[in-house]
Amino acid sequence: MGGGGAHGGTTYKGYTIPHNKRWHTIAGKGLCATMWFWIFYRAKQDGAVLLGMRHPWDGHDDHAHGHGHAHEHEASSSSSPSH
Repeated sequence: MGGGGAHGGTTYKGYTIPHNKRWHTIAGKGLCATMWFWIFYRAKQDGAVLLGMRHPWDGHDDHAHGHGHAHEHEASSSSSPSH
């Protein structure tokens, strides 16, 4: 049922380790690289919070994010009825 017969591989102490196909090796390296890029990206974004060096809400005092208060004024003036 199992076993692959004589398809090649390395035999060590009676156990034959099959050789990887080229696409398995390339796909594995690509997925590994993607994983590490994602880990480093998230560490850059959230590393200080994860290590307890700052709180997630630190540094967001203004809540404006460059939008100013014009959009708040427009929203409140559009909801009030005009005379």
